Amino acid sequence: LRWYEGDIINIHHGLLPSFKGSNPYKQAWEAGVKLIGATAHYVTEDLDEGPIIEQRVSRVSHRDTLRTVRLKSERLESAALHDAVRYFVENRVTRVGGRTIVFNW
Repeated sequence: LRWYEGDIINIHHGLLPSFKGSNPYKQAWEAGVKLIGATAHYVTEDLDEGPIIEQRVSRVSHRDTLRTVRLKSERLESAALHDAVRYFVENRVTRVGGRTIVFNW
């Protein structure tokens, strides 16, 4: 990051900070979470702490399996990243302090 001067957009599942490690989807499913999500944000020196550009969320029910929870989460991640990049290339995102404003038009 120190040598790259441009903006970088990253995504992470919305299971952080509660479920960390190698298999957060399994941890969340075993805990019986009711909501899952994804966040697209600017990359900063602090891991997964950058200003948020887009977020998505979905319900999880008792009918969901570990596989469907993972698939739902991956779809949310893809959608959040897609929209964040679109907002960026359309010049619809601006940073104000540690936050972002996304203009809708």
